[in-house]
Amino acid sequence: MSQKLLHAIAPGTRLRIVNALKRTQGLTVTELAEALGMSYMGVKEVCVELDRRGLLATWREPRPESTTGRPRMLYRLTERAHDLFPAASNPLTLEILDASKKLLGPAAPEKLLLLVWHQKAADYAPRISGDNLTARVESLAKLRDKEGHMAVVENGTRIIENHCPFLDVLHAYPLVAKLEADLFTRLLGVPFRRSEANAAGLYRAEFSPL
Repeated sequence: MSQKLLHAIAPGTRLRIVNALKRTQGLTVTELAEALGMSYMGVKEVCVELDRRGLLATWREPRPESTTGRPRMLYRLTERAHDLFPAASNPLTLEILDASKKLLGPAAPEKLLLLVWHQKAADYAPRISGDNLTARVESLAKLRDKEGHMAVVENGTRIIENHCPFLDVLHAYPLVAKLEADLFTRLLGVPFRRSEANAAGLYRAEFSPL
């Protein structure tokens, strides 16, 4: 389901809550209410509804050992919610890559992916601006965010992405992870590494300078 379709069937608060949670690893109702400028009960009602539909799940975050009190109850997206966000690939993409292997040899899919990422670099390069690393990182993050990666900048030079529009290709061809890191390195002018975390269906990739 695309964001446009989601907006058509569930405009307003539902979409705002889903998008806010997508950029995090979970938020409390209070945090969501503050971020969206809404009432606690208004947010709670929508979260309960989305939970019932299988798009949200609750998670109790333990308090640090140095503090006391009950665990925080967070709402976060489920794996099912991944389909609400932009996709740059589909099952046909994987079928074409698999067919290239049968037609042109076992190395064909990786050669095609390498070409695609070279083209990505060429497309991004003239749109990256800034006379220092921090500015270039901010510029790249904005481009990636527009493409649906739900990208945010942390600590000036680290980009966190909370969505991958080609996650199926990434899982089928691990080379894509290296191509992504190489892309950042080429565009930003310094070596970047990529790390990935997947917990309870939540995807999160971190790109940071070495």
